[in-house]
Amino acid sequence: MTTLVWAGGLLRAEDDPIVRAGDHGWTVGDGVFETMEVVGGRAFALRRHLKRLAYSAARMGMPPVDEDAVREAIGEVLAAGSGLTRVRVTVSSGPGPMSSARGTGPHTIVVTANDGPALTECRAVRVPWRRNERSPIAGVKSTSYAENVVMMEFARSRGADEALMANTHGHLCEGTASNILIERGEEIVTPPLASGCLPGIVRGLALEWGSDAGIPIRAAAPGELDMGVLDEVVRGEAFAAVTSSTRRVQPLTALDGTLVERGPLLEQLAAVFDVHAARDADPAPRRSK
Repeated sequence: MTTLVWAGGLLRAEDDPIVRAGDHGWTVGDGVFETMEVVGGRAFALRRHLKRLAYSAARMGMPPVDEDAVREAIGEVLAAGSGLTRVRVTVSSGPGPMSSARGTGPHTIVVTANDGPALTECRAVRVPWRRNERSPIAGVKSTSYAENVVMMEFARSRGADEALMANTHGHLCEGTASNILIERGEEIVTPPLASGCLPGIVRGLALEWGSDAGIPIRAAAPGELDMGVLDEVVRGEAFAAVTSSTRRVQPLTALDGTLVERGPLLEQLAAVFDVHAARDADPAPRRSK
């Protein structure tokens, strides 16, 4: 796998030291990030990702991120390589004291891109831990990712590549790196943002593009989807898919070790998404649901 790196205004070798020992992104996970698919040499849905990056930074109480600098860095990285498939922007609050108290910056901005293979299927498991929808960083794309790492190791130990979780009310919430869609009753529903899930870029586009194509798809009402709906998926009474920048709209092929069927509406939605993505690499943001 080839990895390109931009930091401090320059393209760098992959193994160059780029972060200070006292950087709060390193010491306490005080930062935000975005991962984007590369389509035709461009970062897919860049405007939406940058809008969410700014939202995450504001929710974290970080100073505004220099969007122009990030755009320029992404452009330099993508122009320097070929066959790249994904690009990531990581922004930390910069150097800080040896405590949770934040320093005065400036931000540390790192952009990386690689040519890693696309994920071709999703095998998921349910995990015993819950997402705290009342957390101060619920719905934020934060580099404080230790909870997700623990859940992913749980999934991997069971032969899966994604972990699905409830929130503190027991309602279906999200995966560690994805949102979830459920097909049942001749429609597709997804947990609402009030569940504490991340406002996923692909989730939002799937809602918009699916609706525009006449596919019955909507965000569920708060509390409408509990974890029992996944039992319906295992029994073949409902179907599930995950959405993310590295998966697009990807039906589950297994849940808790049981092979599951693909839903026809979800397959239709995946096809609609692929057509739109090929046609519009940078769709303008709309209101989140």
